[in-house]
Amino acid sequence: MLFVCKKNGGKSQMAAALMRRLAGDAIQVHSAGTAPGSALNALSAASVAEVGASMDGEHPKPIEPGLLLSVDRVVVIGDEAVVEPVPGMAGAIESWCIDEPSERDIEGKERMRLIRDELAKKVRDLASELASED
Repeated sequence: MLFVCKKNGGKSQMAAALMRRLAGDAIQVHSAGTAPGSALNALSAASVAEVGASMDGEHPKPIEPGLLLSVDRVVVIGDEAVVEPVPGMAGAIESWCIDEPSERDIEGKERMRLIRDELAKKVRDLASELASED
């Protein structure tokens, strides 16, 4: 499982942390960015920590081409990142449109909590789908 966003400092890292917390070792989880930033978003990390997930030890990183060949699913979060399939790719690419609370002047911790909660629902649905495929 690979979660991707543009900077790999917020949304994809949040989704990965939430999936790791939910699935444990049952699902190998990675995250990456199409144009990685220089640091994790501190509000994103604090938001997932509020629900028992962790981004500890993570950092923004690019997509490793070999990873695309080995994961069963690539989830692109938001509309800023695009992942093109590569020859020999094992899994499917899907996109998640995520509500952007800042477009409604919602910022800070409240914004991150809304994003986290939306991602958490999508992660739960995906984990359930993956479990039913086994």
